[in-house]
Order: sequence, then C-alpha cells, then structure tokens
Amino acid sequence: MTVQASRCALVPVPIYGPVTNVVTAITKASLAVVTTLNDHGYVDGTIVRFDIPPACGMPQIDQLTSPIVVTGATSFTTLVNSTTFDDFAVPVAPNVHTNICSLVVPIGGLSSTLEASVHNLL
Repeated sequence: MTVQASRCALVPVPIYGPVTNVVTAITKASLAVVTTLNDHGYVDGTIVRFDIPPACGMPQIDQLTSPIVVTGATSFTTLVNSTTFDDFAVPVAPNVHTNICSLVVPIGGLSSTLEASVHNLL
C-alpha cells in the first residue's frame, strides 16, 4: 500500500498568548512587583505561577500563584507579600548548574476578565 503525502499550503504558525516570561526582578514588598525580560502581554486578572530556581534566591515564591495587576509592558503587581522573603537575584556568572531562567507562567484568569469572550458586547 502506498501512502501519498498531501499537498498543503504553508500556513504561518499562530502565536498564542499570554506566554511564559523570563523574570529579571521581584521586589520585596507587601505586593511584590515582578519585572520580565520582554513585554509580557498579560492583562489584569491573569493568574501566574512562579518557577524560580534556587540559584536565583527568593525560594519562598517558587510555585506560588497569584492574580496580577499590569503596571507596564514588562511589569506587574502580585498579591504575594514578599517582605520577609530572601532577595531575588539573577546569577551574574551563570554556569552549567545555574544557567536556568526564572519564569513566570500564566495558568489562568479571573472570570471577570473573560466576560468579553462570552458576552457579545457590541
């Protein structure tokens, strides 16, 4: 039996968002402020999870989740009180053991942010 490959037009791969982002800074504050390496594209109410490797400090925030309030293209505020957490720091000279990025991962959204997608507002 011979199987023929179908001829498909090349279609650009869609880009979905919001996406995982590299974290460059996290403040020690009653409402921790997070800065990302690139524009994050998040909206108010996005719920994020932190994936912070031990080499970057602030282990207390690793795997915590929080809704966010966007404060800029590369920053947002969380509901995490990090005032007593260890300092966050990106390793200055990464090596094979510390060359791991700190990430913020969108995992959901508050239901109020989905209103426009389920109701015709026009």
